Amino acid sequence: MTWHESMHVPLMKPEATPRIEIAIMAKAPIAGLAKTRLIPHLGVDGAAGLQRWLLQRTVVTAATADLGPVTLWCTPDIDHPAFAICSAFDSVELRRQPDGSLGDRMHTAIAESSTSAGTLVIGTDCPVLTPGLLRQAADSLQHHDATVFPAEDGGYVLIGLRKACRGAFREIDWGTERVMAQTRARLTAMNWRWSESHPLWDVDRKEDYERLANLFPDARERIVAPQILGLLTTELELPYGDVVRTEMRRSEKSE
Repeated sequence: MTWHESMHVPLMKPEATPRIEIAIMAKAPIAGLAKTRLIPHLGVDGAAGLQRWLLQRTVVTAATADLGPVTLWCTPDIDHPAFAICSAFDSVELRRQPDGSLGDRMHTAIAESSTSAGTLVIGTDCPVLTPGLLRQAADSLQHHDATVFPAEDGGYVLIGLRKACRGAFREIDWGTERVMAQTRARLTAMNWRWSESHPLWDVDRKEDYERLANLFPDARERIVAPQILGLLTTELELPYGDVVRTEMRRSEKSE
């Protein structure tokens, strides 16, 4: 029997919602390492700039949701200045991602979570993930063993588990269009009850970047301008948190 339900969960009152940790799996915005599939379109510096924009947006989104602690799981290490800047937003804890597959790393993030009511795991590639959607995922997790936000490309942009379980991450072809289907099969085999939202999109290809730039007109300038001006400084980056928070409030009003 498949215990899958669409996500139509009424929002609980904030004071009634148990604290839930958000774990962000994040790659440092290093030229030549970040967003490699977009390097032919943006160049190595532009791809790194995109990763920095997505990273900061994701951290502010998670902090603004105010669900509980936020842990930024960093790779290749926690020493990149962009991670230090993110930790200054709202007391985000920095942890180095362990070795192993993506599934191994996500399992570790959940197993080492400090909240007993569950953990939401997200990446940094989905610019349309909002604080309101994170709160919906947290509310849904109070009624299910797991909650998943599928991606349009066949993966997922969020998975939440009430408890750590390696079975949810076993034998998954990470980085392919089969990830979501295989995850459904794993959850079914575990006899878990889970919810799914409508699919969201992430930024991996040229057309994804153009979609992002059309939706967030300031993104192109913020991604490219630092490379041109050579202004990769804390003074340039830190005010961005206030800009994103304003945008998040606007997004929440339209949800």
